Amino acid sequence: MIEFSRYQFHPVIQLPAGYEVFDFTAGYDPSRQLTSAFGIGRYDEDRRGMYNADLFHGTAEARTIHMGIDIGAPVGTAVHSFFEGEIFMFAYNEAHGDYGYTLITKHELNGTLLFALHGHLSRSSGEGKSRGKGFKAGEKIASIGDRHENGGWNPHLHFQLSLQEPSVCDMPGVVSPSQRAEALQVYPDPRLVLGPLY
Repeated sequence: MIEFSRYQFHPVIQLPAGYEVFDFTAGYDPSRQLTSAFGIGRYDEDRRGMYNADLFHGTAEARTIHMGIDIGAPVGTAVHSFFEGEIFMFAYNEAHGDYGYTLITKHELNGTLLFALHGHLSRSSGEGKSRGKGFKAGEKIASIGDRHENGGWNPHLHFQLSLQEPSVCDMPGVVSPSQRAEALQVYPDPRLVLGPLY
């Protein structure tokens, strides 16, 4: 088991004071006025009515429980490594509503492997990436992508941790209510490394 409290982690995105904490439990309101260019979408939030792409409705039960933390930020905002590690995978998940350009990093803490997915990135985030390439804590590893390259979403980073090694450059960022209990064991709260964002 990882004792996260033993470590100091670098911010993945430098957030200014006064960022918003979003509530997507009633879905997404495209006409709502933002109060900041930066915002946080919560972990383990039931977002019914938000995920309308076919990607989220392949089974009898719709996927609505969010397994990562979203960090809303302007296009091009730098994404930093929270801890030393290495590149595990980089790919383009092209389906509408998917992650678009996606980076998974690999880290070792207390002798335990931890994987982190960074989704909705810019195309340029893949430049110079190769599996096994190391990086230090705080190093810029990617940047926020625009709608045409990030799966069609408002610019943001989807950040998700996994205690299970991914076999492809993907993780289920949203699961169905019946999958929730198991998913919470595999995908721990990102605030363990991001800090108390809300």
